[in-house]
Amino acid sequence: MQIPRSLRIVLIILATVWVSHRAVVDVLVDLWWFDAVNFEQVFMTSIVAHVASWSGGAALAAGFIGGQLWLANRDAHIDPYRLGVVLQDNSIGPKHLRLGINLVLLAAVIVPTLMMAGVASSHWMTILSYLHQVPFGEVEPVFGRDVGFFVFTLPLWRAAHGFAMGCLVLSMMVVAGFVFVRDVAVQGSTGQLREGAKRQLAMMGALFFVLVAVGWWLDRFDFLYQKSGVVWGVGYADLNARIPGAWVMGGAAVIVAAVLFVQGLRGAGRARPLVVIGAYVAARVLVSGIWPDMVQDYMVRPNELQLERPFLERNIEATRLAYALDRIEVRPFEAETDLSREDIDANPLTIGNIRIWDDRPLLTTYGQIQEIRLYYDFVDVDVDRYQVDGELRQVMLSARELNYDKLPAKTWVNQHFQYTHGYGLTMSPVNEVTQEGLPTLFIKDIPPQSSVDIPITQPSIYYGERTEPYVFVQTGAEEFDFPMGDKNATTTYSGKGGVGIGTMLRKLVFSLHFGTFDVMLSQYLQPESRVLFRRNVMERVRHIMPFLHYDGDPYMVIVDGRLKWMLDAYTVSDRYPYSEPMQDQKGSRFNYIRNSVKVVIDAYDGNLSFHVADDTDPLVKVYEQIFPGAFSSMEELPAGLEDHVRYPVDFFNVQASIYRTYHMKDPTVFYNKEDLWAVPKELYGNQEQAMESYYLIMKLPEAEEEEFILLLPFVPSRKDNMISWLAARSDPEHYGKLVLFQFPKQKLIFGPSQIEARIDQDTVISEQMTLWSQAGSRVVRGNLLVIPIEGSLMYVEPLYLQAESSELPELKRVIVSYGQTIVMEETLAESLARVFEEALPDLPDLPGLDITTAEGGEAKASPAKGVALPARIAQAVRIFESAKDASQSGDWAAYGVAIRDLERVLAALKLEAADEPR
Repeated sequence: MQIPRSLRIVLIILATVWVSHRAVVDVLVDLWWFDAVNFEQVFMTSIVAHVASWSGGAALAAGFIGGQLWLANRDAHIDPYRLGVVLQDNSIGPKHLRLGINLVLLAAVIVPTLMMAGVASSHWMTILSYLHQVPFGEVEPVFGRDVGFFVFTLPLWRAAHGFAMGCLVLSMMVVAGFVFVRDVAVQGSTGQLREGAKRQLAMMGALFFVLVAVGWWLDRFDFLYQKSGVVWGVGYADLNARIPGAWVMGGAAVIVAAVLFVQGLRGAGRARPLVVIGAYVAARVLVSGIWPDMVQDYMVRPNELQLERPFLERNIEATRLAYALDRIEVRPFEAETDLSREDIDANPLTIGNIRIWDDRPLLTTYGQIQEIRLYYDFVDVDVDRYQVDGELRQVMLSARELNYDKLPAKTWVNQHFQYTHGYGLTMSPVNEVTQEGLPTLFIKDIPPQSSVDIPITQPSIYYGERTEPYVFVQTGAEEFDFPMGDKNATTTYSGKGGVGIGTMLRKLVFSLHFGTFDVMLSQYLQPESRVLFRRNVMERVRHIMPFLHYDGDPYMVIVDGRLKWMLDAYTVSDRYPYSEPMQDQKGSRFNYIRNSVKVVIDAYDGNLSFHVADDTDPLVKVYEQIFPGAFSSMEELPAGLEDHVRYPVDFFNVQASIYRTYHMKDPTVFYNKEDLWAVPKELYGNQEQAMESYYLIMKLPEAEEEEFILLLPFVPSRKDNMISWLAARSDPEHYGKLVLFQFPKQKLIFGPSQIEARIDQDTVISEQMTLWSQAGSRVVRGNLLVIPIEGSLMYVEPLYLQAESSELPELKRVIVSYGQTIVMEETLAESLARVFEEALPDLPDLPGLDITTAEGGEAKASPAKGVALPARIAQAVRIFESAKDASQSGDWAAYGVAIRDLERVLAALKLEAADEPR
């Protein structure tokens, strides 16, 4: 049946709409969304760049591929009569065969053109970076070019070369297929390629080898990012063999291209091109393979340090610059052992902010005591500092977000109209614990109740770390706000976030975008209704600026009663010459990184702002030029947030990882790896793990006041003693400064794993942990913290107790180690008192003693079983003798301490005597 022409046109239009509607819908949704978040200029710049690069790539690809096919077809067409004979189908006339041939030829141009247009479009940011590039101000010595050439220019040249090679290879495939069908398949066994086809293919082969020569020229620069022998970047063998070899092979490729070009002009036989191509392959094996390997094995390796020394110097210097390690200030740290109680009392902010809560047990505890309802969830715990009642306090806090997988009824209306947001947060100081072993809460419950001067006036969390589904607000349905006894409080969103969805067109577009016509059919939507989507803060920022890399830990901040997320963003490149590369958690490789941007996201409105934190970074300067107005300065941070900016953990860990090797600046020491460092090990729970960097409020040596720092110790490779510690400063006046405190190499400083071993060897502590573990509970050892204070080092480790039938860990003891003393008490204050003022003489020789002082000064003892009474009596005698000596010498302070110690031991002795069998 013949289909009417008008119906065919309609069907074609419908098919086109169906195929393209997704792209149109996505563009419309993005346009509305970027406009709503005030980044429409970023969207327009990116979309124009996409379209321009796609169009330019399509035009170039279509012109080249289509031109080559036109030349082949002009030489001779495919004979439809002969094709019909080959197909053995007499039902298709020559006219329809000709139409079919033309359609196939058109497809042979369109399909590869679309492929290459997509390739060109993917390089839109490369093109813009090239057009707006700025110099680094550092010249690479081998090629004499600014580093900006390798970061901004070379990637575009590489992309252009790859695009040209792709177009040529696809066109060769299309032309070869065409002439094969025309001259061989259709002609049968007597067919052979026409002379015109041979000449055209020879010319294309010549062009191919011209591009190969260009590729060899570009390959010279790649040696700056590779490792040969011991050097990252160009080494001796690279400079004297591989780079000259690239020149040789480029010249050889040009010779092959010339021979093929002459072949195309003269139509000579095939022998000469085959000989030249064979010679090229042999030269490649020799020049780019055997020769450099021989230079490396027989010249460099026997004299490696001597020959590679200048290249090692470049490698060290470039890596330190690329990771900003040149900013690290190195200072000595004597690690004295004369710390006194007076020193402890003189550092109240440091002592008062020692973290005895770890994020993992605290997150579990928050979940047990503060989730309130099953559908609430705490995703992670953040560390920050606040002025609490006029005093700087380090705190831990976690946002209470909705877990949509745990809704009581997962209906479409519940997920998208009623349960729209999380509510409030929980905050606790890092160093306080209740009598039950639970954290003291500064902010708790629903609605949030604050016991300190940190109010929350807008606790609703519409944008968060776990906030995924789209929701509709300002609708005919009341939103669930928070649980209130037997009923629920409701609310209506009054913020400015989201995209309007009040018109029929927008309902249709969002129905297609979300893949459900429930949006179109819902009676809850009103003219003023809005849709909130891309509510996950990570997805939100990545959709706006995908060219930035983002820290894995957004953290929440309370400022002026509102909840805001702060997130660190990085500029990275893998094109920094001589720099050793690293990989992130997703496997992306980079060898240059800067923490150049701080992002702020309002948890209620979803408003975003990107603030330049490092205006010396050339990459962020380029992005500022590409997207004018998209970035703000740090001075434009919302009021109050400057006090919560912190040095990011991910960036610090990358720098620390590289610095473990690249603190060695001397090429000989670096080559021999004489001073390689490692991150120390610690016990967490019962498992050994690498120590994690941690935030701490402390006063750095020679500093005038305490500040918020990020700290990580180092140990020598394959040894356990500590050798240094690295600190990153976060307070506004010192932000971004890194200081390495290095210990004297002739002094033994216990490392974390050695302290862990000494804890295990302490009979009092180990017996107590064994008793707890036998009573249906599990002992969880927390993070061991190294606390620098007044030129000395102190170690603190919390112990948690968790019943096997419960998921509620309780903090039961705090271990403090200083010098040769290790003590364990119920609180940090008691442990410090025992170490620095009230330590019992010869305590390590008497296992099992666990004496604490109750309120009012009454001594209590909890002796371990199996400790003999004579040992207690002997201890009492020794304390009495020390008290008598103190009184005779007139040292009444020591006498008072001894009398208190004696009182505590006698109390323990009384209890033990009462327990003795009669």
